[in-house]
Formats: sequence, structure tokens, C-alpha cells
Amino acid sequence: MTDNRDQRIDSQYFKRMALATDAMIALHDPQPVSQLSTDVRSFGAYALTNEFAYQEDGIPFLRGTNFSGDYINFTDVLRISEEANRLLHKSEVLPGMVLLSMSGSVGSVAVALDSWDYPINSNQDIAKIIPTGVSPFYMAAYLSCRFGRIQIDRLPVGSVQQHVFLWMIQKLKIPRLTDVTEGRISEVAERAYKAYESVSDTMSDAESELMRFLGIADWTPPEPLAYTARAEQVKLKGRLDARFFAPRIRVLLDLLAADGGTVADVARPRRERFRAKQGADFDYIEIGDIDGAGATTSSRIPCSEAPSRATWYVREGDVITSTVRPIRRLSAQIGPTQDGFVCSSGFEVLEPRGIAPEVLLTYLRLPVICELLDLYASASMYPAITDADIFNLPLPSIPSDVAARITRKVRNARSAKARAASMLNLAKRAVEIAVEDGEPAAIACLDQASEAT
Repeated sequence: MTDNRDQRIDSQYFKRMALATDAMIALHDPQPVSQLSTDVRSFGAYALTNEFAYQEDGIPFLRGTNFSGDYINFTDVLRISEEANRLLHKSEVLPGMVLLSMSGSVGSVAVALDSWDYPINSNQDIAKIIPTGVSPFYMAAYLSCRFGRIQIDRLPVGSVQQHVFLWMIQKLKIPRLTDVTEGRISEVAERAYKAYESVSDTMSDAESELMRFLGIADWTPPEPLAYTARAEQVKLKGRLDARFFAPRIRVLLDLLAADGGTVADVARPRRERFRAKQGADFDYIEIGDIDGAGATTSSRIPCSEAPSRATWYVREGDVITSTVRPIRRLSAQIGPTQDGFVCSSGFEVLEPRGIAPEVLLTYLRLPVICELLDLYASASMYPAITDADIFNLPLPSIPSDVAARITRKVRNARSAKARAASMLNLAKRAVEIAVEDGEPAAIACLDQASEAT
């Protein structure tokens, strides 16, 4: 019953590793989050969700699905109005906050950076910790390291969707180290977060390079208040919606279809179907595993637990793109270590044959291209497109020098992401070493890593 407010008696709460972690942390003058923060905020009254609507432009509204590992991915972010942002003042995100997912992917952690474009808001799934007397980067490194995860993983409650409460987060204990050690760990973690920020910038540069060649970098589309379409066009396309025949869409198609090329000319569908084998494990890629850098993570799953959506094998160099709500820009390139992974049926798998995969990836991620694909999406619950819609998409021939520059930038972004992951893993490992083996060993680990780079 000690330190057990909700009177847990389940084995999850009393795992041996959790109890051992408690004992180990107790040797390092731990302080609860409540003492290391001026506030731990959530969303306010859940009924507020009925008081606003999402919109195409406006203030970013973060959800648990916007966590990409230890970072925030703004690619698929929803947006709200300024009025809604004022209404949801309790859930506004401010620089220096530690953001922690309270449901779904419980325990995902990130830091709100000064470089973000504020204002930013968030939903009821994200707790916002305002640290005081401790670096937000040290706190995030600890909460996302093995010992922090063990503390958090024992907390979730609920029969359908697991979640944690604010008071549980406030009771999480953070081991305190010397100012020197915490400072070194914080510095490495901060460099990791800043390195990850450069990934988005470099990917944006690649997109800008391609849009300049396509002639749409400074394009101002026609937006007349009224327009018409001929009856034979409506019959030919099998569409009655005005959006499909908007002048901006017709002009854009004319720009892209100037030389008559399509995606089918430079890529073909990969149809290598996955068959679950008894007893074997496999790496599975789902829609939520795509990040803002055009890369993907995966989950290791036993074949006995294979989701029904696990459908296609992917190979190194393939490009996968979501067929569900394509407006979300969810495309990724399969890396060398992901050859033989399995992806969801919600993806189309493209095998580039006459184009660099980095160039095809960049093209499919362009907002205007995603808008075109979204035009062909059908259904009300999960709007999806067919493989024919993707392969019939116009794609002009891209000169080799333009393709080379785009390829280089995408690869640079991928390298920056790898550096960011390496540095953040180092920060997390240094915390673990300090707790397990002492601070001198942690400093030695950081020094050795610094000399190696």
C-alpha cells in the first residue's frame, strides 16, 4: 500500500524489474516530477472537444500520433483557429515544456524547442511538464531511457485504451545527479533535438528544388469564385464534385503533364505478398510509423500475432505511400536494414526503375501532389485511392542534375536523422550508466563518444 494511491494489486505494477528500478533510483536522491516542475498540464474539460473544429490552415494541434520516436513530427498535424487556441489555453504548448503522451503510445517523450513556430496547441493525450530547477533535456532523456520507461510502463490503466493520469506523471521520480553530469547529458540531448530539426529543413530544401524545376515554387493558382465544366468531361471522369474540376487542378495537371510522363513510366508496383509462418517473427510497418523525414520505423511482431493488414514485403530502395488519406504526405523510402520487412495493406509499394528513389519520394510528398492524389480518394470513413490512381499520376522527366541535387539533400536529411538518434541514445545511455555504475562511468562514456566523433 506504500506509494500506491490507486491501490494496485496487479502483477504489471509489481514486476521485479520495476521494483528493482525503484530501489536503484532511490540511491540517487530522486525527486518527483511535481517538485521539479511549476505545473503539469493537460487539456482541461474533455467537453471542450465539442467547441472547435479542425481546419486546413491555422495553429498546429498536436496529438499522440504526432510523436515520432523521441521527437514531434508536424507532417500530419491537425490545425485549429486562433479562437480555439484561446479557448484551449490549458493545453497550449510553450518552449521548454516536456511533452509526454498519456494514452495510445503511452510514455512517448519530446521537448518543445525554441525554434518551433508558435503558437502550438495539443489535445488531451499529451501532458505538458514545465520543468524548474532541472533541464528539460535531462528530464526528457531520463523519462525516455530504460529506467524512465520502466517507471512509466507500469502505470497505464484502462480496459480498452490504456492511459495514465496527471497525478501519476507528477509522482514519477527523477534521479538527481551532480550539476556537471546533468549538464553534460542535457547538452548531448539538446544537440540531438536540434540535429533532428535540421532534417525537416533539408527535406524542405529538396522539395523546393523539385518545385522550382516543375514551375510551381512561386505558382499562384487561379481561384475564381465560379467556374464550369463540360458535360462530356463530367461523364468521362465519372465525377460530379466541383472540387475535381477546379481551375487550379486543371492548370496544375497541365503543368505536370507537359511531356506526357507518368509515375508508371519510372516505377512499377511490387506485389510480393507476405505469408505468416508459424513461430517466426517479422518487422511490421504501419501507417503511423512514417515520420516527417520520409523514413519509417517498424515493430517486431510474432507471426502468430500478425495483423490482418500485414500484406506486402518491401525491399531496399522501394518507396511506400499511404493509400488512405493521401493528403497526409505519408510516403517513405525503405532503407538497407529494412529489406524484407512487411508493410500494411494501407500502403502502395513502388519499385523505382527509371528514377532515383529519393526523387520519387520527394515528388510523392509534395503538398500539391498529395492534393492531386486526395482528389481520387473515395469513401467517407477512410478515404483511399487505388494503385491505378497513383501510377497514372503525371510525372515529368527530371534532368539528371536536378535529380542529383534532390538525392543529395534527401540523403543528407537521412544522415542528420541518424546523427540525432545516435546522440539522443548516447544521452539516454549516459543516464542509465550513471544510475547503474556511477557518474564517473557516465562521464567516461560521454568523453569516449566525444573523442570518437
